[in-house]
Amino acid sequence: MAYPETAEVQSWGRPTFRVAKKIFIVVGSSMDRPRSIVFKPDAEERRAYLQDERFWVPPYWGPSGWLAIGLDAESTDWREIAELIDTSYRLLALKRHLKVLDAEGGLPLV
Repeated sequence: MAYPETAEVQSWGRPTFRVAKKIFIVVGSSMDRPRSIVFKPDAEERRAYLQDERFWVPPYWGPSGWLAIGLDAESTDWREIAELIDTSYRLLALKRHLKVLDAEGGLPLV
């Protein structure tokens, strides 16, 4: 919620995070994997993520280029998760949101 004009909205029985009414994060890729996030990766980085077994193509979102990653309190690299969230936000935010974010120093989750 530290990102400019971000809202949490419950959809499909799970939390979604939005900017300008556009979803940039979905918590829980499916009922089978509730401890995960679905995010929009940079197109170039997506290829590399798919080589890593921690990432998968989630149902419904995958055909549009989105990916998912599991969250585990013991082994999750939370800085990496913050960077994935930041990229997803930046890909979907409006220019005015990015201007505010960058003026405040960027990446608010770290």
